[in-house]
Amino acid sequence: MDERAGVDPGRVEELWRRESARYARRHPRCLRLRERARTSMPHGVPMLWMASYFAHPPVWIDEGHGAHFTCADGRRFLDTNIGDKSTFCGIDPAPVVRAVQRRVAAGAQFMLPTEDALVVAEELARRWRLPSWQFTLSASQANTEALRLARHATGRHKLLSFTGNYGGHSDEMLTAFAGEGRLSYLGLAPACGRDLDVIPFNDAGALERALSGDEYACVFTEPALTNQGVVLPDPGFHDDLRRLTRATGTLLVFDETHTLICAPGGLTERWGLEPDVVVLGKAIGGGLPLGAYGMNAALAAAFERGESLAGEPGELATGGTLFGNALSMAAARAALTEVLTPAAYEHAADLGAELADGLETAVDEAGLPWRVQRLWPRSGVSFSERLARDAAEADADAQPELNALLRLYLANRGVWEAISTAGPAMSVAATRADVAAYVAAFRAFVADVVAAD
Repeated sequence: MDERAGVDPGRVEELWRRESARYARRHPRCLRLRERARTSMPHGVPMLWMASYFAHPPVWIDEGHGAHFTCADGRRFLDTNIGDKSTFCGIDPAPVVRAVQRRVAAGAQFMLPTEDALVVAEELARRWRLPSWQFTLSASQANTEALRLARHATGRHKLLSFTGNYGGHSDEMLTAFAGEGRLSYLGLAPACGRDLDVIPFNDAGALERALSGDEYACVFTEPALTNQGVVLPDPGFHDDLRRLTRATGTLLVFDETHTLICAPGGLTERWGLEPDVVVLGKAIGGGLPLGAYGMNAALAAAFERGESLAGEPGELATGGTLFGNALSMAAARAALTEVLTPAAYEHAADLGAELADGLETAVDEAGLPWRVQRLWPRSGVSFSERLARDAAEADADAQPELNALLRLYLANRGVWEAISTAGPAMSVAATRADVAAYVAAFRAFVADVVAAD
């Protein structure tokens, strides 16, 4: 940590020791379960990320309802991580629960379509103004298939993305997130970055230079970068992106998995964007596994075509046994038609604005050089005097020790903060009282951090 954060590093270290001891006292059973689990799961968790989301150990969940969950030690938490946006509907939305119960009783999987799948596809087509949709079990899988479609439809192999853009766990998108084609993740094939070029977000000049030829199948990006805090596009950046991709026959692929919480049709709707392909995941399943990608009519025709551009017979590599399963589609239908309504989005956006206002007031009153990020239901604090315009600035401004302390401090006060690369978000199940609880805990954190020894 450095002096730019405006706080004493020694004070941060002192609070970390104090809060770590408090966390251990409050969660003896969770810690015992973790130690027991180390014999059967790496790092004692069913998914490795669960051990790295936070600098402190994870809690083990007993149950959850609405915007709260309870851990194995009986501690109740306000959930502002919301499953990294996957439980934006709330933890147990009643329409989804009813739909899942009915579907399980009538059969969860057939490898055949149900009417629920049709309704979901129609609803997504209406919201994102793309007529044709396919389903997977995650956005990562949907991204993989969307990139295959882009290559098939254009006859080009190269991809263009932005440093810090997060596109899930397909090999190429992990390389893009690392930036500049670096293979910073273990286990990736060296070849996975050879057909991928990465440029800074919000750099219109770099974008124009990259798209000066006709070599890219697509530009792949989130409408706003969301995995290094929030990095918003500059005014006019999306206009340039759409104009340049169209001029060069390059497809524009948006991953709205994180940003679909911003409006019924995500940032595509909010900002009037015109992608060729949209990838979705997380919240559209109402808490169950589901990914989806939508495409324009021309791409749908290419998708259906049983031959290559050169006229050679073949089949586009898509699909999985559980893709479009009856259970996930039933949950998604209920989520989209009964939970994620325009009124619910307005409610969550209002809470997000109220949260951001509360954070700003707390920071300003303490005289700290921090800025508050805003993305409708999602907010958070950047421990810097600026809001980053690209991944390089976000990396330069990062204060991991202070970030880790904030999450530990809030956990000890009944608030489960977002993962370290994100910020808190309000689900549609949250209330103004939940916002007040978060702000109160944050105010206590600020007061403790700036307190004299």
